[in-house]
Amino acid sequence: MGKLKLIIKREFFAKVKNKSFIVMTILSPLLMVGLVALIVFLNQKNSEEIRTIAFVDESNLLASSFENTTSIKYVDLTALGIDEARKQSEKSYYGVLFIPKNDSLKDISKGISFYSEDAPSLSLLGDIENKLEKKIRDLKIEQLNIDVAKIKATETNVDIVTENFSGEKSSKIGSVLRMFAGGGFGYLIFMFIIIYGTSVMRSVIEEKTSRIIEVIISSVKPFQLMLGKILGNALAGILQFIIWMISAGLLLTITVYILGIEAAESTSAMGQMSPEMVKQMQQSSPTEIQLALAELKNLPILTMFFSFIFYFLGGYLIYSSIYAAIGAAVDSETDTQQFMMPVLMPLMIAIYVGFSVIENPHGPIALGFSIFPLTSPIVMLMRIPFGVPWWQIAVSMALLLLTFVGIVWFAAKIYRVGILMYGKKPSYKELYKWLKY
Repeated sequence: MGKLKLIIKREFFAKVKNKSFIVMTILSPLLMVGLVALIVFLNQKNSEEIRTIAFVDESNLLASSFENTTSIKYVDLTALGIDEARKQSEKSYYGVLFIPKNDSLKDISKGISFYSEDAPSLSLLGDIENKLEKKIRDLKIEQLNIDVAKIKATETNVDIVTENFSGEKSSKIGSVLRMFAGGGFGYLIFMFIIIYGTSVMRSVIEEKTSRIIEVIISSVKPFQLMLGKILGNALAGILQFIIWMISAGLLLTITVYILGIEAAESTSAMGQMSPEMVKQMQQSSPTEIQLALAELKNLPILTMFFSFIFYFLGGYLIYSSIYAAIGAAVDSETDTQQFMMPVLMPLMIAIYVGFSVIENPHGPIALGFSIFPLTSPIVMLMRIPFGVPWWQIAVSMALLLLTFVGIVWFAAKIYRVGILMYGKKPSYKELYKWLKY
């Protein structure tokens, strides 16, 4: 036991004192939060850009549909004609919309064109088309001598609030929150397994090629050495993730606060409203952030937290044992390629299945892959925010533990033989023979 502690300590400090570890621990939260802030900032700046669009309405029926918005302003150049309007638009406007004259209201939608220097965005064209479709629809209704106002009065928006049989209510924002919570935890485990599992494999290959392993193996058992490497790297990874979560959380909170103030100020300026009016509007109608915070209480926070720790460790220990066995079986990192695909396949399938879990978290596919040990660390965490019966979690955890014991036993047998094998590229047939030794 004392030797195992020494190996764990050695692997932990070797990893933590590595320059790349220190640099990534500091830079990763900054890069992640910086990327989020950059995306939000660019979206805000893009939404603040005001485009002026001229239009020529030869039908004299659709001009009233063009109402200015915060991002688009319309100018009526019908009196100039399309040729003169195009000349002016090249210098002064983003583009010009041309609506030709049609004898019949039935054909009014034909021949409408948009001229601009650059290709317009899909959202801009969609906004213009939506305005025209509504106006043409109203005109056709009026032609039938039907009151448009009465028809519009029948239009109703339906916002369904879901509620389970225990009385807990949810909403669309709650569903999105569950999706991001489950997907985030699953993706964290996926990245942790890939990064630190590969780190264990490289550490084994490095010691094997430098022949240091021959000295180490004379004083400790191969199983202790393998387990020490796995646990040492796991502790270093957990430390790094804790630092990332704390620092990224603080930075993200500060960034959201700053961007929130800027957004409120820009909204106030654009709408020519005083800060007091903006504050009153925010108090009278809850924002999406406030609704999301209210939905957090419906999430199974404790279940998600403890399940994350369990699946985090269980998934890592299973795959890092396989990575350690692969590292012991080969002489260089290039020789590992033939063994990597079978290891990565379950992880890739788990991420792919995660998309179907979001759509149907209680379906047979989601249930099966959340219990299967090689995919359960990712898929089950994606299901838990949507509510999972306790017996399914218990079965999944039990199978994960049994699989861990079995894989560690097989990996240790390969590790014990392969760690002292040199100059030969092992095949799957060779690895099977090592299991019998």
